[in-house]
Order: sequence, then C-alpha cells, then structure tokens
Amino acid sequence: MSADTAAAVLTHIVRSIVDDPDAVRVESSSADGRDRLEVRVGPGDLGRVIGRRGRTAASIRTVTRAAAARDGVELDIEFLDDDD
Repeated sequence: MSADTAAAVLTHIVRSIVDDPDAVRVESSSADGRDRLEVRVGPGDLGRVIGRRGRTAASIRTVTRAAAARDGVELDIEFLDDDD
C-alpha cells in the first residue's frame, strides 16, 4: 500500500483521542482501485473517535486524506469497534 504516511497520521491521531491507545489497530486494503484504511478501537472508544454528529470522524478523515494526497493516493477510512 502506498498510503503509509496517511496510515501513520491516522494512527497517531486516533491513539491520541482514545482511552486505550494500545487497542488501536489500523488495517489497510485495496479494492476497486482505492485504498482503504480500517480503524479498530477498543470497547467504548468508538464514540470518542466519531464525536458529536460525526464531526470528529469527519475531521480525522480530512486530515488523513490530505496526508494521503501527499503520497498521491485516494483512500476511504472506516471506523470500527474492535468487537465487529
């Protein structure tokens, strides 16, 4: 995957928001010509990452996509509970 910068930025941001940073996992995959980052957080932390009305998640996506643009990559980001 060529979005290593974006994955590092995403990991750093999410780990700084959650209560249990060691539970944060960022997995990458590719489908239909687009890269995808899946963020898994520990129990109870998904609400922190999503924020009120999804504003925090939207901001995280904006910053991460800007980092991906530096690598010339378009990507999708999905936030998941670790038990999904």
